[in-house]
Amino acid sequence: MADLFYGYERPDGKVGSRNYVAVIPSVVCANEVVEAICGQVMNCRALLHHQGCCQLPPDLERVTDTLISLACHPNAGAVLVVSLGCEGTDVDRLLAAIEQTGKPYNIVRIQEIGGTAKAIADGIQKAQRLSMAISGMQRKAFDLTHFIMGIKCGGSDATSGLASNCAIGYVADKIVDQGGTVIFGEVTEFIGAEHILARRGRTPEVGAKILQKVEEMENRAKSLGCDMRKGQPTPGNIEGGLTTIEEKSLGAIMKSGSRTIEGVLEYPEMSRGKGLWIKDTPGREIEILTGMAASGAQCITFSTGRGAPQGFPILPVIKICGNPNTYERMSDDMDLNAGRIILGEKSIEEVGEELYAKVVRSLSGEQCKGESIYYSKSMDIWCMGPVI
Repeated sequence: MADLFYGYERPDGKVGSRNYVAVIPSVVCANEVVEAICGQVMNCRALLHHQGCCQLPPDLERVTDTLISLACHPNAGAVLVVSLGCEGTDVDRLLAAIEQTGKPYNIVRIQEIGGTAKAIADGIQKAQRLSMAISGMQRKAFDLTHFIMGIKCGGSDATSGLASNCAIGYVADKIVDQGGTVIFGEVTEFIGAEHILARRGRTPEVGAKILQKVEEMENRAKSLGCDMRKGQPTPGNIEGGLTTIEEKSLGAIMKSGSRTIEGVLEYPEMSRGKGLWIKDTPGREIEILTGMAASGAQCITFSTGRGAPQGFPILPVIKICGNPNTYERMSDDMDLNAGRIILGEKSIEEVGEELYAKVVRSLSGEQCKGESIYYSKSMDIWCMGPVI
């Protein structure tokens, strides 16, 4: 019998693991208004970012596309957009995309209504109505074909590729085998291992796309007249025993499991199908978590060795720690101790099964530790060009 989770069915057929009002600034200038609204209305989550103005047209389109994907996320039962009024993002296109989902939404226009204080008051009233409109929704049973899992590793050390990444890879294979979707990224952490991933592509074209994304990432560093050392691996990675990017990459790709890679998603793009996918993202937490959320992931599994506490505003981020010493020091932030693999107390499969059960429970409403202490506010959008 297929495993089930209990989620919120949306009008467009998607299934959420949470039921929030997503309050989205269309531009960085609206962040403080969004924060004030969310501080006053229960069940609202602020999707703050630092983009949306004085950028080149490709990045403004990229920001708009990413905000659309976040607004259409299944964990957002309703959406409130907060617009300044002179931003470079396409607010009309954002609103049109939300309307197509069938979920309730509204907008606050700061300049039009007469400034910050009036916008906050208007936003509180609108957010309250949206929160009440979705408050009576009940969870229903769904199989894992409705599940999209995002994958991330951060604060890695030598234990990550030997333990926590391996446990996530085990779960990734299990979800794909049940008809679900798994998305992983961090293209900088493919370097030196990209040929291994390319061989797993569904078609030669998929393999070529993987190699292309790695080359593009390398060229971004070279364009500044330097290589990626100190940025990747990070000083913390090196202190933790990862001395080269190739060594880091060989451990990082373990979290993808072993199944065929169906294709490569662009950063703002929503999931395009079942199975295992790559998403073009950097390695830094706040940008990649946003990219995974933009895919529609209802949950992210996050491997760490040195300890990385970041979460995300509208979805659970489950922390799997490969280093038993770190887990002991940071047990209030870490959800699962994969360090028992290092100590010989548990096998990869045994820890993988524990993680799988934790993921299913989380989809059904169980909080992860980051959610319980509200360490879930950080996010931003990965852009390619300069602020001008």
